[in-house]
Amino acid sequence: MARTLSNMLPLGTKAPSFTLHDTVTDKSRTLEELKGENGTLIMFICNHCPFVIHVNPEISKMGRAYQGKGINFIAISSNDIVNYPQDAPHLMKLKAKEAEYSFPYLYDESQEVAKAYDAACTPDFYLFDATLELVYRGQLDDSRPGNGIPVTGSDLRGAMNSLLNSEAISANQKPSIGCNIKWIDTI
Repeated sequence: MARTLSNMLPLGTKAPSFTLHDTVTDKSRTLEELKGENGTLIMFICNHCPFVIHVNPEISKMGRAYQGKGINFIAISSNDIVNYPQDAPHLMKLKAKEAEYSFPYLYDESQEVAKAYDAACTPDFYLFDATLELVYRGQLDDSRPGNGIPVTGSDLRGAMNSLLNSEAISANQKPSIGCNIKWIDTI
């Protein structure tokens, strides 16, 4: 299990626009139509990563809780499906149902969206405010597979609660840790 840190895109960065295939609805979706009234959480995840599997119940729970408060969740998988077929779109659709995602699970076939966000690992979390400016990027919490720390989502929950309460979000943010994004071999 490789441990890759997120790249920590600079705070204040405007969310890059995208149009991607939603594996749940089989429709093309844009950032503009999916963004939340009060904020938008973009997560780079995948089906097979043990770090994502470890946090899936919590991100599903958080999605249901915070979408009702105007923070929309968007999950994106950018992995190479030739070498990692378990991350293929038809299996993403099954994973979304199994994990009870209340949010879209988009497929970034070209990997251009992952590159635009400077995403490095799964999971990689990016919280944007109502104007789509980055206010938090980093870890869900300190829990990792096998470290014995319960998954609570405390870091990300704190950032979302601060955003909803119009409170300052600390710039002292810890990077996410997970499996590296499986980049397409261009050789």
